[in-house]
Amino acid sequence: MTHRILIVDDHRDVIRLLQSALDSLEHKFEIVEAPSGEEAFLEVASGHVDLAIIDYLLPGMSGLELKDKITKHNKDAQIILISGSKKRNIRKELREADAFAFFEKPISLTDFLDSVERCLKLERTVLPSEEENEGDADAHKNMSGLLAKFRQNMEADVIFLLSDQGHVMARAGTLQDSSLETSLLSGLMGIFRAGQKVSGYIHQETPLSYHIFPGGDQDLLLVPVSNAHALIVAGSKLAERKKVLDLIDALMMLKSEVEHVLDAMGVTRPSVEEIDQYLGTEDVPEEQIEDEITSSELDALFQQKTKIHTDEIKSFWDDAVDSQEAQEVDADKLSYAQAQQLRLTPENKT
Repeated sequence: MTHRILIVDDHRDVIRLLQSALDSLEHKFEIVEAPSGEEAFLEVASGHVDLAIIDYLLPGMSGLELKDKITKHNKDAQIILISGSKKRNIRKELREADAFAFFEKPISLTDFLDSVERCLKLERTVLPSEEENEGDADAHKNMSGLLAKFRQNMEADVIFLLSDQGHVMARAGTLQDSSLETSLLSGLMGIFRAGQKVSGYIHQETPLSYHIFPGGDQDLLLVPVSNAHALIVAGSKLAERKKVLDLIDALMMLKSEVEHVLDAMGVTRPSVEEIDQYLGTEDVPEEQIEDEITSSELDALFQQKTKIHTDEIKSFWDDAVDSQEAQEVDADKLSYAQAQQLRLTPENKT
């Protein structure tokens, strides 16, 4: 069966990206596109649409207005909303718009494709459901599937696997405010590196620490996987007293699974010697830095300084003036340049 999907966005590059992502699935789709709400509704009126992917900000009618028109015309049509707006009130309105899903730009394509499969009730090939994974030991060989399964079990919004350089190696889900992703992950990786150093100073064989940030828009947990990788989990009420211990136990199990997958992927880890060298060469505490010049040596330098007297300063400037070539000036004569300024040269005569 072929499903008809309508993509509505006034940015051609966004349409191309989403169409390429949909083409990567093994399902059969007929994909149509429209750059405005008015043109999109003409497509809906002229033929059945199974799924409409609608940008919020469109020329003419808004994405929400188009959504309402489509659902009135065809109550079975599924809607996925997308937006690049950074305004919280708009994002809140879109989340509460009774669409099947809402994605903020840049769009997580893994979650987007999974939503397409779920809303069209297709076989799930991107993020297999827990039922499809039961009894399937090979499912854990897939890093994205592994993180997705954990996210579903722990009811988290998103989970990241990051390298010590701050690169996202795998992820499942999205942050509530995706516009903060870069800054937030950068700050958390700074904490991760600091924790690695503390682990080295106290000679832990493997890094073992937990960093919990409760409250705010969402709770955050950071757990090192190895000297070179860390897991970051975000979601609502993850750090509640009754839940946080279970979550940490689950993260320890996930940590072991992730290590096996990284080994299978051939991802190398820094050796103990490399970690020691890293700890010994970066960010040396200020109190450990010794002055190269002692106080007695500094006093000796001051005693050796040469005093400059006022008459020496005057002599210096006299010599500087004398070294400049003096130009004779005749009050009764004008230079050609001066005559030009006074408009007395032949070319200035009319």
